[in-house]
Amino acid sequence: MSSGDLATTLRAARAVLFDFDGPICSVFAGFPAPTVAYSLRTSLEERTGKRLALAPSQAEDPLEVLRLAPTLLGPDVAQVADDLLTTAETTAAGSASPTPGGDSSLRACAATGRRVAIVSNNSGAAVREYLGKHGLTHLVGDAVVGRAYGKPHLMKPDPSPIEAALRLLGVEPNAAVLVGDSVTDVEASRAAGVACIGYANKPGKRDVLAGADAVIEDMRLFAEYLARVPVVAPR
Repeated sequence: MSSGDLATTLRAARAVLFDFDGPICSVFAGFPAPTVAYSLRTSLEERTGKRLALAPSQAEDPLEVLRLAPTLLGPDVAQVADDLLTTAETTAAGSASPTPGGDSSLRACAATGRRVAIVSNNSGAAVREYLGKHGLTHLVGDAVVGRAYGKPHLMKPDPSPIEAALRLLGVEPNAAVLVGDSVTDVEASRAAGVACIGYANKPGKRDVLAGADAVIEDMRLFAEYLARVPVVAPR
């Protein structure tokens, strides 16, 4: 990535949409994701009397357990699974580890007149818990779009969460950018017609996020870019 790629992307962005787990914080830092996934799996298996057969990588990811449970155990478990995971996520948000530069990026958006939204596959309750605990609610306001309750098929890479955020902020797709750390963020951005900045926070993620318009590795540097790159309205 060249600095020009990032600057060009940011100049057109009157709104910045942030994924939550990654760019803003590590939500399961104090409450490990594999532990949450195991608890969710066993609870659903006990309720249904069925085994939730998943690949090892899926079995340790709470969101993948949520996504696949209705297909493998039946549609009736969708809301139950969402309730269980929301409770766990909200608890985890209390011990989430802030991403260095995540809060600074939110503040830099405010300082440069950019609107902000959080667009997450985590529950909106968990996002709001974290924002409140860290004194960031005023920077985001009501523009928190968590996953649709009981409808895991509408999580990113489905574009509907991004489209909902755009409606909340009153901006067109060409005036927004999503900052996310997964390929589902890139895919959802593309489907919604929104530019994407990939956050490569782990080794090997640059390749995974190659489809993004720009890739960053440090949210602190991203905050600095935001602060010094003005918004240029499209002609």
